Amino acid sequence: MAHYRRVLLLLATICWAGLACAQEPAAVAHPEQLGFSAQRLQRLTEVYKGHVDRGELPGAVLLVARGDQIAHFDAVGFQDREKKLPMKKDAIFRMASMTKPIVSVAAMMLVEEGKLDLLTPVAAILPEFKDVKVGVEQLDPVTGIPSLRLEAPHRPMTVQDLLRHTAGLVYGQFGDRLVHQAYREANVRDRGQSLAEMVKKLATLPLAHHPGEVWEYSMGTDVLGRVIEVVSGMELDRFISERITKPLGMAATDFYVHQPDLARLAEAQAGAEGKRPDLPDVTQKPHLLSGGGGMVSSAADYLRFSLMLQNGGEYAGVRLLSPHTVRLMTSDALPPNIGYTERGVRTNQDVAPMPQMGQGFGLGFAVRTAAGRNPLPGSIGTYYWTGAWGTTFFVDPQEKLVAIQLIQTPANAGGPYRRLFRQLTYSALTGTETER
Repeated sequence: MAHYRRVLLLLATICWAGLACAQEPAAVAHPEQLGFSAQRLQRLTEVYKGHVDRGELPGAVLLVARGDQIAHFDAVGFQDREKKLPMKKDAIFRMASMTKPIVSVAAMMLVEEGKLDLLTPVAAILPEFKDVKVGVEQLDPVTGIPSLRLEAPHRPMTVQDLLRHTAGLVYGQFGDRLVHQAYREANVRDRGQSLAEMVKKLATLPLAHHPGEVWEYSMGTDVLGRVIEVVSGMELDRFISERITKPLGMAATDFYVHQPDLARLAEAQAGAEGKRPDLPDVTQKPHLLSGGGGMVSSAADYLRFSLMLQNGGEYAGVRLLSPHTVRLMTSDALPPNIGYTERGVRTNQDVAPMPQMGQGFGLGFAVRTAAGRNPLPGSIGTYYWTGAWGTTFFVDPQEKLVAIQLIQTPANAGGPYRRLFRQLTYSALTGTETER
């Protein structure tokens, strides 16, 4: 019997990995057995359909699971409004920063194998960063014109800093200080360059902060992708494919949409001026394998990844990480004296990893640290992240809850939907599991 079960598991894994026999998972007939109100879950579909009908959103795929069973899985609206193509549950989306958790897991797999140490200075792996300086902004007392004073970092940036966004790196588009301007002028996110070329360019620019002293959302995970390449001896996409997505049966997840799946690609709708938002072209393999935001995926694929995390590093007989490593990744990794940038304090407060918002940041995820303070519901220990084009997911270990929202919006316009999805999901959770 045990041999028979192993054969069935192998066949199921092969089927999930093959496009010809891939099939979307189904929700349970009675979500009440999982502790959900069926009427309130239907509210998810109805509310999002309203946004579609009003022309505010092209479409969405919404998935809510508890334990290893799906309570709600629905597609609303259009995969491509201009082409009148209905949304399907197997649609593929640009995941943007929901790439970061996958790349973070890849790095921690190398840590578990003894090939990578979180306290290793990044420059020991990427010599380009050997002489990197910190750019301290100062104003000329006479002219009031700002300039950068370059100084040696108080300590080297480490691999841990890359994972938790305390390396002193930034995103150029998320600020207007001189270091942010330098990122934009250098075009460090140019998709026409390789990951190795991007890192070399980035290493010529000053850090915005001394490593370990300030949390600022950054290109740290992109640099981490290059660390993975150097340590593993494999290109980032190959490592993720061979070690994560193929073993988990995530057939639609990669840095681009494969030719047979192009008809599944979801698009943002045209705005009032009649033009689509400037989303990246994912119809062919990019030169830049962005570990910070370059992957595409589907709801069913990301559910498998999320359930692997919820199950302590294992899913469907495939173990990627140990439970202790997952707990480390999903615990607050920020020191108590960490600083925050002004932008982090003022904007996106529901995702900001600050104590006053009841949140911190682990190794690849934001982490809920307090029951209150945040405007959104969630248990202590809930971890999650979100993407610039509207994608979001969260895992609540206490409730054994996984929820995934996939939409495509203009850059950084997904915040209201992210908050709506979290609120509606928890509003539908009215009881405990009665059957598994």
